[in-house]
Amino acid sequence: MTSYFLIGPMGSGKTSVGRQLAKRLNYEFYDSDREIEARCGVDIPTIFEYEGEEGFRDRESSILDELTAKPGIVLATGGGSILREQNQIYLKERGITILLSVELKEQLRRISLNSNRPLLKVDDPASTLAAIMEVRAPIYKAMADIEISTNSSRMQNVLNRIMKQIEKRASLSGETNSNPLTETQGQESPSQ
Repeated sequence: MTSYFLIGPMGSGKTSVGRQLAKRLNYEFYDSDREIEARCGVDIPTIFEYEGEEGFRDRESSILDELTAKPGIVLATGGGSILREQNQIYLKERGITILLSVELKEQLRRISLNSNRPLLKVDDPASTLAAIMEVRAPIYKAMADIEISTNSSRMQNVLNRIMKQIEKRASLSGETNSNPLTETQGQESPSQ
């Protein structure tokens, strides 16, 4: 069974979209950040405080190695998970990567609702996000098997576009899709 790995910047909707995609596919859903928190017993800002970003990235790599080895899952990755070459290999070799992209203005709106972002504990989050994306955007693009914009899109629209791309890839490769596109209820935004 093919696994699907959601990559992209913070606030692009990876967790929200990932949960719904897993339901559509009848797959297990994992969020690498939540897995790290569950295993450490503390939140990510606390890990950053005590271990720094490098310590957090070590934990993230270990979790990604474990989770990407599972067949038939949907995995929402942390925004910076693609920074390490080994993580890129896990993601590219073990499944299909789906880049969820979002414009800076929408990203800022979404992340302002969540104070659990250690890299944004700064005076000018917009400049910080722009600098982060300058480094990460080329990596995201190079990693993506599928790219979907989540700007101002309803959850159902995002899911329908992803499913269309998954089905297209499956038909081109000769795979059979045992998970037909189904309608689900609710019209929430990808960031919820």
